[in-house]
Amino acid sequence: MKLIVENAAVEWFKNEINVKEGDAIRFFVRYGGSSPIQDGFSLAFYDEQPIDAGVFKIIEGINFFVEKEDLWYFKEYDLVVDSDPVNDELVFKYVQ
Repeated sequence: MKLIVENAAVEWFKNEINVKEGDAIRFFVRYGGSSPIQDGFSLAFYDEQPIDAGVFKIIEGINFFVEKEDLWYFKEYDLVVDSDPVNDELVFKYVQ
């Protein structure tokens, strides 16, 4: 699995939740919601430091990551995190 965080998403994190160099953003699986790749689960994020990162990407000193325990969710997909400028929200794309 690859984690791709687009520049627009990095800017969204910096502007919306004041993420700065040295901070970390965890993408994690939660029960409920909807997802095109896992019924009954969805993806969320939280600002916390990694414990056992399975995949990570450091951009502008910010560590974006998924813990090993959540890698099952992605099956054989890569995660692309982007921002929708019209709705000013994050967008998760799953690429096979």
